[in-house]
Amino acid sequence: MISVATHGKQIQDVNDDFRRVYARAVATLARRKIENPLTFGDLWEWYARWKTGDLPTYESRRVYVRNLVDPLIRKLQSGHEEEFTPTGWSRVDRNVEEMREVLGYASNEEQFQTVGLVGREALISLAQAVYDSTKHPPLEQGVIISDTDAKRMLESYIAVELASESQEVRAHVRSALGLALKLQHSRTATLRLASMCAEATTAVINLIAIISGQRDPGNETA
Repeated sequence: MISVATHGKQIQDVNDDFRRVYARAVATLARRKIENPLTFGDLWEWYARWKTGDLPTYESRRVYVRNLVDPLIRKLQSGHEEEFTPTGWSRVDRNVEEMREVLGYASNEEQFQTVGLVGREALISLAQAVYDSTKHPPLEQGVIISDTDAKRMLESYIAVELASESQEVRAHVRSALGLALKLQHSRTATLRLASMCAEATTAVINLIAIISGQRDPGNETA
């Protein structure tokens, strides 16, 4: 698209190939339930668009195409193209959607750090959704757990709800929280680290949703 719009290749020479590739891409995106941002299935349609007058320069056409395609590329690279199944905990679900949205457009260190910040908020929201101080005593004697201490709240919850099987799951929670905190404060944050953080955070949320019964068939508790 950029080439034909910047006096590179001729449309008549590449349009057939473009249409074949476009058709395959549309089918793949539909199968993976990803919205297709490209509405031009034919380069002559793209030609008609850039000739309307608001894309008069080569650079304006390059920017237009990149703004369409780059978010899709980042979404595919991040590995978060599948839809997230809501847990029924509204704040947790909002946090996850925000985290995935930021990851979808993130392109610099500050935005990657935001993924860690929102991921940590999601885990705090998760802990607040399941922790009950009357049922889940602290693992450390004499400790009073604050309402933002996701690590202690989740570990206490898991220790009671899973009993002897809790050790590995608690370690998973600690790792996810540690990764979110590291990302949040990393001045050299990368897309790879942000993607791993989002994946780890979502995995913990899914685990707790399973433990709590939120993933049981027919459970539509809000």
